[in-house]
Amino acid sequence: MYLIGEQEIEAVRRVINSGRMFRYLDETGETYEFEKAWSEKIGVKHTIAVTSGTAALICCLVGLEIGPGDEVIVPAYTFMATALAPLAVGAVPIIAEVDESLTIDPADVERKITPRTRAIIPVHMNGFPSNMDAIMAIARKHNLAVVEDACQADGGSYKGKRLGSIGDAGAFSFNYYKIITCGEGGAVVTSDPDIHDRARIHHDGGCVFFEPTRELRVPFFAGWNFRMNEVLSAILRVQLGRLEDILSALRADKRLLMDELADEEAFTFNPINDRDGDCATTLGLLFDSVVHANDFMARMTEQGVGLGSPINSGRHVYCNWEPILKQCGAHHPGRDAFKLTPVPVSYSPDMCPNSLSALARTVFVSTSPSRSPDDASKLVAAIKRAAAAPVLV
Repeated sequence: MYLIGEQEIEAVRRVINSGRMFRYLDETGETYEFEKAWSEKIGVKHTIAVTSGTAALICCLVGLEIGPGDEVIVPAYTFMATALAPLAVGAVPIIAEVDESLTIDPADVERKITPRTRAIIPVHMNGFPSNMDAIMAIARKHNLAVVEDACQADGGSYKGKRLGSIGDAGAFSFNYYKIITCGEGGAVVTSDPDIHDRARIHHDGGCVFFEPTRELRVPFFAGWNFRMNEVLSAILRVQLGRLEDILSALRADKRLLMDELADEEAFTFNPINDRDGDCATTLGLLFDSVVHANDFMARMTEQGVGLGSPINSGRHVYCNWEPILKQCGAHHPGRDAFKLTPVPVSYSPDMCPNSLSALARTVFVSTSPSRSPDDASKLVAAIKRAAAAPVLV
């Protein structure tokens, strides 16, 4: 959470005072208005507000009619929800390497394609845009769907197009840790009307009873309930108004740090597939060895500045995804995708060595939309001192 305050409080007060907290009570209500505004912001025809980024990913896959027997390629570095979403629809996640940009490696994606592959989920991790030109080319070549996981990249872009609008569908998250937030929430985006209708049914199995005037293009099936409520949507409408200022401030902070550290020889910057479209929530410092990365973090700690490495982020690294690696895909064997797939898959903690290396050699510096120039100068000075210190033995 970067910025929240009185405007959000007033929006919540307005909804509570209205007594209309259920999204279907008013077609000019908060959720409908947020969905229209988000579609315009991202550049798509349809948005469905949902309860989380995980729900958004699941609804995207349902929209694409992905299910048992299918495989979905996901990156080795992402929140585990990216891999759980295929399991939720009966498909199996196939884990691909990330490269030094810390986004999915297109070359490994192509290596992981089988006759059962139906979709690729590139993740714009930490707001870093994936290499969407390469991913879309692979998808077209092999007739695969693309679901953009933009849960950590609200408002980011790639070559002038908003993240989430490039693939067949996109998923966003608005939980506490995201660029804009309502505490917990998400959104599905697409410009395909059939994908939208299937995702809409799945997000709310009772939507036809509440929206009888909205005709469906697809057969009505048994969905779930991931409905957004008016209180959270009211918060999001205010947060959306803050988005561009937050991104501008984050990008200015990251530019300053990169400009000041550009001549350092102890590290390089993790490559960025589109620097202008990068959400700039994080600056990645890439070292030539794990030893040097760890030594640098120790030197920073000595100066009272705690920095972390993505290899230590636990839930975001594939080797920590216990339900995936142990192939416990559901609470019941009859719903477990690993037991339904015609061809067994195998996982191991060391199956993506390039990813583990890139993650372990990277040190993250968090950016801030409110860091003062004086604080930025102090941080840069501390980084330079740590980088110049001899390696601890």
